[in-house]
Amino acid sequence: MRGKGEAHHRAGGLHPQALRHGEQPEPAHPEGTQGGRKAAFRPMPAFVAFAGNPHRPYQPMIAKIVKGAGAKGIVDYILDREKGASLIDHDGVLVSDSGSIARSFIAQSKLNPKVGKFIGHVSLSFSGQDLPRLTDELMVRISREYMQKMGISDTQYIIGRHHDKEHPHVHIAFNRVDNNGRTISDRNDRYRSERVCKELTRKYGLYFAEGKEQVNRHRLKEPDRTKYELYSLLKAEVGRCGDWDTLAANLRKLGVEVRFKYKGRTDGIQGVVFGKNGYSFNGSKIDRQFSYSKITAALNRNSPQERQAQSFRQGISPASGGGGELISGSLGLLDLIPSSCTETPEEAEFRRLMQRKRKKKNNKGFRI
Repeated sequence: MRGKGEAHHRAGGLHPQALRHGEQPEPAHPEGTQGGRKAAFRPMPAFVAFAGNPHRPYQPMIAKIVKGAGAKGIVDYILDREKGASLIDHDGVLVSDSGSIARSFIAQSKLNPKVGKFIGHVSLSFSGQDLPRLTDELMVRISREYMQKMGISDTQYIIGRHHDKEHPHVHIAFNRVDNNGRTISDRNDRYRSERVCKELTRKYGLYFAEGKEQVNRHRLKEPDRTKYELYSLLKAEVGRCGDWDTLAANLRKLGVEVRFKYKGRTDGIQGVVFGKNGYSFNGSKIDRQFSYSKITAALNRNSPQERQAQSFRQGISPASGGGGELISGSLGLLDLIPSSCTETPEEAEFRRLMQRKRKKKNNKGFRI
């Protein structure tokens, strides 16, 4: 079995010298053949397991983790030339072609026959905004560090980069039976993976998207498509309603069903469920800001009474007579309009001060 970057035969469609760490492989057979035979690649099985939060597809670095026993299918998928695949790193496998890689994985798995799903498959996806700086060398470095932090060490692996999507991504296949026959643990791997992805995103200064607004929604499937639709509707309606009755009425006009969850047989509300297109979600599952308690707090902040009280707390008191009159501003804050014939220089300065304070606050906006 060869070590890192060693290849004594041409890999199927891969130049052997390009199999060293961090180097870009070149096609050995431009016409898509292996030694005169057309390379046959099988499509990857429809894996659906996600690492971390599956509803944040554009967090800058995301890992999807699956386990399986079909080494040949996963290797073929990672090296699929139709996806613009290039093998950018490997260790501990023979790389004359995809079959030899798969056989290498299978041979080592026999060191521990109890491990049925001995192939681990991780795809690491990055934001398209990082494309200019994500060289093969950097993606290899990040991938290795990801594996090290996940406890994937002292074992066989290959890393392939695909160029068939608008966002950069790599695929890692590794043997869950390590070089000494021990099992690489997958305990809590999804939660650990989410933490590691965030660590590496910060360490390498990768792009952090601002929540759900950056999601490429037209590519989502149900029920995620409906969940993001509800997110947008709630984001807009909660911001302009001052009580639950108004919010529920507005949402019903938009085809959204609102149901409350009660504590046992009491009248105390402990949660809220939103439904649309035949799917229902707890508010907090759509987004943390849409739990019942947080929506209630936001609605209370939006109510006219609370806005008026907030204005008074900021030092604006009701006035009448010659001093001026009070009107409601665009955000419900009180605005002092002077009477031109009675305003003193001191009052004019005070008014300008108040207007600057309110303008500064309005620029920050309300958070819900």
